[in-house]
Amino acid sequence: MKHPFLWATVVGALAAMGSSASANTISDDTIRIGFITDMSGVYADYDGPGGAEAIRLAIADAGGAIDGKKIEFFVADHQNKADIASAKAREWFDSGKLDVLLGGTNSAASLAMSAVAAEKNKLFISTGAGSSALVNEHCSPFTIQYTYSTSALAAGTGAAVVKNGGKKWFFITTDYTFGHALEKETSEVVKKAGGEVAGTVRVPLGAADFSSFILQAQSSGAKILGLANAGGDFVNAVKTAADFGLNKTMNMVGLTVFMLDIHTLGLAATQGMYFTSPWYWNQSEEASKWSARMEEKIKRKPSYIQASDYSAVQAYLKGVAETKTDDGATIMKWFKANPVNDFFVKNGVVREDGRMMNAMTLLQVKTPAESSGPWDYHKTIDTLAPEALYGSLSESTCKFVAKS
Repeated sequence: MKHPFLWATVVGALAAMGSSASANTISDDTIRIGFITDMSGVYADYDGPGGAEAIRLAIADAGGAIDGKKIEFFVADHQNKADIASAKAREWFDSGKLDVLLGGTNSAASLAMSAVAAEKNKLFISTGAGSSALVNEHCSPFTIQYTYSTSALAAGTGAAVVKNGGKKWFFITTDYTFGHALEKETSEVVKKAGGEVAGTVRVPLGAADFSSFILQAQSSGAKILGLANAGGDFVNAVKTAADFGLNKTMNMVGLTVFMLDIHTLGLAATQGMYFTSPWYWNQSEEASKWSARMEEKIKRKPSYIQASDYSAVQAYLKGVAETKTDDGATIMKWFKANPVNDFFVKNGVVREDGRMMNAMTLLQVKTPAESSGPWDYHKTIDTLAPEALYGSLSESTCKFVAKS
């Protein structure tokens, strides 16, 4: 799927950073925030209605207004379809006078929304999509990739598994942008570390039956099963693998794992699994307190995407308050000049290409004997610095980043 950019518009927008006609004003005396994510499909539990609640909480914590200017919030379901995401984003920007758009889970949908936001010179913050293309070949001076990326997950988990002896891999991959990127980038990390890839199989998004895919993995001769998927796809794959006894002959590696997945599957099915996470509910006292507030609303521990939704909106509203405007170029300039410090990210800097430079943590699932009770599912293995996860700016393929 192509996501064309009107580069003349983009270059003009760059030249106008901080000096647009709407700078130092809040348009229509209203700050309008839009949120388009998977509200009903395979990723809904990881963002969806809970993500919307996190954003409402951030707005409430800001007092519901900035300098007397009210805040309006819009929510839509992209149904994991790029065309629906793109059409809704365009409608909101054109007729809804939207000021900032947040995009939840699904990389293809987020890439489509990023393209529309760039065309409209409006800020787009991707909180749930992992595709590194958002800050590389499809980057935009109006897009921030706030939470994580496929390259970071690959660098964190892939390298650690090979280091611990997991050299021969087979991938079960969700057949769309996110899965392809996760498989490709993890494969590169594995090979660079001295490992090999025995094979891969592509699986439609939302597939119910993983039997044939697990059988292919078992017959591959690989010792590591890399699950380049997420959400319901990850859960179904692990359940089927356990049913077939695959965990007795191969080690499963989750490349996008949420605590909710571990909670759903149980420690017996997931024990020993490595995974990388940008945030978890009890990583600090501050995080635990916020998680408790969210748990009252959604009746379970929040995901790292939901925490990111809150953090991104809180930071955005702080930027509006300090600059006295909701102009997209001005707020993007503010993000790149002001590190974010909250329960989600510490000293989080938005790089020139739009990448939020946040640390991540390599975790390992506990055994049932190690766990003290519900949600005590992981132990910390290592803290991973942003530079090791995302690479240097000189490695970026983003077209508007100045090369030395």
